[in-house]
Amino acid sequence: MDSINVRSRLDPESLFRTLADLISINSVNPAYPGGPGETLVAKYVAGFFQQNSIPFEFQPVFENRPNVIGRLEGEPGGRTLIFEAHMDTASELGMSKPPFQPLRDGNRMYGRGSCDTKAGLAAMMHALKIVRDSNLRPRASVWLVAAVDEEHSFRGVVKFLEKGVKADGAVVAEPTNLVTVVASKGVLRWRVRTRGRTAHSSKPHLGINAVAKMAKLIALMEERLPTIFAKRHHALLGSPTINVGVIQGGLQVNQVPDSCTIEVDRRLVPGETKESAYGELESLVAELRETDCELEVEMEPPMVEDYPLETSPLERISQTVSKASKEVAGRACLEGVPYGSDASKLARAGIPSVILGPGNIDRAHGADEFVELDQVRLAAEIYTQTILEF
Repeated sequence: MDSINVRSRLDPESLFRTLADLISINSVNPAYPGGPGETLVAKYVAGFFQQNSIPFEFQPVFENRPNVIGRLEGEPGGRTLIFEAHMDTASELGMSKPPFQPLRDGNRMYGRGSCDTKAGLAAMMHALKIVRDSNLRPRASVWLVAAVDEEHSFRGVVKFLEKGVKADGAVVAEPTNLVTVVASKGVLRWRVRTRGRTAHSSKPHLGINAVAKMAKLIALMEERLPTIFAKRHHALLGSPTINVGVIQGGLQVNQVPDSCTIEVDRRLVPGETKESAYGELESLVAELRETDCELEVEMEPPMVEDYPLETSPLERISQTVSKASKEVAGRACLEGVPYGSDASKLARAGIPSVILGPGNIDRAHGADEFVELDQVRLAAEIYTQTILEF
C-alpha cells in the first residue's frame, strides 16, 4: 500500500484519552475477589470500533464476557496479521493510588491496567484507526483481538483460536518497553499433597505427620532441582525455575496433621513439557520413598498450563516488528522474558508470534502501576508501521 506519515496522523491526546477511559472501567478478572470482569471494557472497545467505522464482532467466551474482534480487510490473497491485547486486569487490592481514577502526572499515567495491558490495547486501537482513516487498503488483513481472561486461564485467546483462524503473524501487547520479545517461559501450576495419620500431639509417634513429610520433599526439591535446571540454560530466557508459593497443613496445634498441600509454580523453557516437569518431581518422590515407606504423595492435574514461546528471529513478524521498533523507538534487539502471555497459545496454533508493548513489566500488578505516555505514543506508531510493512 502507499505509505502514510504515521506520526502526523496520530493524535496523542486522543490516544491518551482512550487509555484514561479504559483505566476508568473496572475490569478486574472475576478470579480475584469482587472482580466484575470485562463486560464494560468490551462495550467501550466495540463503541470505539463503531465510531471509527471498523467492522467488529463480539465473540462470547463466558456469560457477559466476550472477546471483541475488530478487522481491517487487506488486499485479496494477502497475509493476515493479528494484534492481541487482553482487557482484564489483576486485582486492585493494595494499590497506593485510586485504581480506577486515571491520574496523569507528567509523562506517567497511573491506574490499574495502565501498564498491563490497557496501554497496549489503546495503542492498537488507534493504529487501526490511523490506517482506516487513511482510506488506504493495507496489504495484510488485520485482526485486533481484545481478549478476556488472560490474567487467569487464557480462555479468551483459546476461544478465539477455536475459530480456526489462519494467520501469518501475531503481535501481543504485553509491556516490554517497546522491545520485540521472541521467547518466553511457559508455566505449570499444580497442587501436591502429602497424606499422614492424625493423632494427639502428646503422642505424636502414634500418627504420621503430613507436614513433616512435605518438608522432606521441599528440602529435596531445593537441593536437587537448581543443579538440574542450570544444565538447561536458554540463551534468551535463562534457566527453568520452581517456586512453592502456598503451603497449607494441619487443623490445630495439638494434633498431628494428616494432610499437607503445596501449590507449585514451575516455569518452563523451550524443550520442556508438562510431562517432563511432572516426571522430575515424581522422581524425587520415588527417591524419598526408598528411605520412607510411610510417604504418601498425590499430585493433582495442573490448575494452569502454558507453553514456552520461541519464535525464530528470521520469521517475517519478528523482522517486521523489530524493524518498526528500531525506526520509531530505536530498539532493535530481540529478547526473551520470564513471564507468560497469550502469545504462546497463538504460536502453538501455528501463528508466528512476538510480544511488544509499552510499559515495564515490573509495574504490572504493582501498588503504583503506571505507564510512560511517550511509550504509549511510540507503541501506536510501531503498531501502525507494522500494519503498513507486514
